[in-house]
Amino acid sequence: MKLVRYGAKGKEKPGLIDKEGKLRDLSKVVKDITPEQFTTAGMAALKKLDTNKLPLVKGKPRFGVPFSGVGKFLAIGLNYSDHAEEAGMAIPKEPIMFFKADTSLTGPNDKVMLPQGSKKSDWEVELGIVIGKKARYVTKKDALKHVAGYCVVNDVSEREYQLERGGTWDKGKGCDTFGPVGPWLVTSDEIKDPQNLDMWLDVNGKRFQTGNTKTMIFDAATIISYVSEFMTLMPGDIITTGTPPGVGMGVKPKPRFLKAGDVMTLGIEGLGAQRQEVVAFKK
Repeated sequence: MKLVRYGAKGKEKPGLIDKEGKLRDLSKVVKDITPEQFTTAGMAALKKLDTNKLPLVKGKPRFGVPFSGVGKFLAIGLNYSDHAEEAGMAIPKEPIMFFKADTSLTGPNDKVMLPQGSKKSDWEVELGIVIGKKARYVTKKDALKHVAGYCVVNDVSEREYQLERGGTWDKGKGCDTFGPVGPWLVTSDEIKDPQNLDMWLDVNGKRFQTGNTKTMIFDAATIISYVSEFMTLMPGDIITTGTPPGVGMGVKPKPRFLKAGDVMTLGIEGLGAQRQEVVAFKK
């Protein structure tokens, strides 16, 4: 299934994308798409629905984050060997973990606002893992059993804040609007192999990132198992898993950072696509 939330910000309705790619309304079935639907019983109930009987949604409404009640918004850094090389950083021996603020969450096609005074904002197309079942000290073998589904994440990053302002990476990762998620949550049964998904990102129509999740240093199962050693993962937590090469910071001979008026388009095979216009800071 492809689960979505659509409508004006703060007033989103639950929906799903049917086999023909059409948006269907779920509001008479569930009040919202929440982690409560990620249980085995919840997923089974949704899968039994005759989607042809669900109301079609007319027009092209806005998509929000595909589920409400997001818990932790975790991220893994330098998780593609070729991205680590372009960043001039050593390949990590263990996953690098950081948090993105929940206030960075935004819809997949909402505008991305540059922080006040930002000079080095950058893009990162990433595979997002959505946890569906409590995970604590899980083995790599069992890790993927705890996944509700997958989604596209743009891990927008302010490199000066991230790398030049001291302390942790979180400073450059959690700015408002720096976490577009969606357009939909694709349930794990539809993604047979999360380690073989093509991914891409363009800025103003020019291709900057081309990659595949098979080149991740630490795969999805390893990441879930590893993170669960340090904290309990709960339904509704998102882990965004790193980016392939082609970020603005790595452009030669001169880095290319985002400016107001730029348009980012990005996507992952089977998980849909996003589009964000970059705008200047506004209080």
